[in-house]
Amino acid sequence: MPDHVRYDVAIVGASISGCVAAILFGRKGARVALVERAQDPAAYKKVCTHYIQPSATPTIERLGLATAIEMAGGLRNEVELFTRWGWVVPPPTPLTGRPAYGYSIRRQMLDPIVRRTAVATSGVDFMPGFSARELLINDDRINGILAEGSDGLQRKIEAGLVVGADGRQSRIAELAGLDAKVKPNGRFFYFAYYRNLPLKSGPRSQIWFLEPDIAYAFPNDDDITLVAAMPERAKLSEWKADPEAAMRRLFDSLAKGPDLGRAERVSPMMGVVEYPNLIRKTFRRGLALVGDAALSIDPLWGVGCGWAFQSAEWLAEAVDGTWRTPGALDRGLGAYGRRHRRELAGHEFLISDFSTGRPYNPLERLMFSAAARDPICADHLAAFGSRSIGVSAFLRPSALMRAMWVNARHAAAAHGNS
Repeated sequence: MPDHVRYDVAIVGASISGCVAAILFGRKGARVALVERAQDPAAYKKVCTHYIQPSATPTIERLGLATAIEMAGGLRNEVELFTRWGWVVPPPTPLTGRPAYGYSIRRQMLDPIVRRTAVATSGVDFMPGFSARELLINDDRINGILAEGSDGLQRKIEAGLVVGADGRQSRIAELAGLDAKVKPNGRFFYFAYYRNLPLKSGPRSQIWFLEPDIAYAFPNDDDITLVAAMPERAKLSEWKADPEAAMRRLFDSLAKGPDLGRAERVSPMMGVVEYPNLIRKTFRRGLALVGDAALSIDPLWGVGCGWAFQSAEWLAEAVDGTWRTPGALDRGLGAYGRRHRRELAGHEFLISDFSTGRPYNPLERLMFSAAARDPICADHLAAFGSRSIGVSAFLRPSALMRAMWVNARHAAAAHGNS
């Protein structure tokens, strides 16, 4: 490879968002440099819930990846939720137009699938073993990167657009001065993988809202189930002392919880003690951030993978073929930033706020309790939880009125039976 090359788009990071962006830009006729620090083409993200929310399914289908995911053992996911009011079990066939399912598949299977598709896309040059060291800047406009290979040699990669797809600790964001706004997370995270762990929900994932602690079990490919807990920070010393025993105690106490003692644990018990919510501005002249580089928040809700798919698609749609025309590119980047905020800012606010470990607010009590008592409310909650609708649609007056009616009817019935 020459030490000075020109591309239309330079993407740093070849995980989900970077590879999706490379596929879509390549399909639009761009010449794309896909830069990845890992040398192994089968590299994958180690810490993940592996839950792709249904909101990303249309993007996955447009990419042509659904069949490959299912052939690799990926499961069409659904979920039921335990709350103090009982179980929320959405109807198996959505009552609204939301996607019926997302996918659950371990990243060691998913990441190579998406990366192979990117590498096979016309116009995409994959550069494993390279890291971005500097941004090339001219008149306050980013127009490339200086990359360094594992051999120590440097490559000057000029590009009309640079895309930071390098995760929550994004080096590209740091170099571009796009500092993260940090919001604290009041919970920590322990998880492990189990084989042959039957769930009382069958193929559905399970989440237990224990106020403030959270537990969940997500079935994945190859009969592997991710078991996770997010306790409040006050319990950290108990969990650090013996995380496996703490996990057993927690799951033994759960309503309809699986028996971990009857399954085979096939991974270490892994913990993440600090996982603050990170929010960044998504663009500046000549540069955009996608995936976790733009927004990385509480993993409780399993939004990271889905938003990686979606944000890369939003960027490609907004920018389209403008990478050779700086003024048009800037307008496209502005449109991307506005869409990113419009689609995700409300979700981010509520997720970050709930991650503090606070009690349910009145609206959450209303909507969760009604969802446990009424299939229409359960379907509506599932549409929001799967990130298929935004906050304004979730809290629209008709939905609030139905939730109040459901709860009033329940209270009247309870009073009549007393």
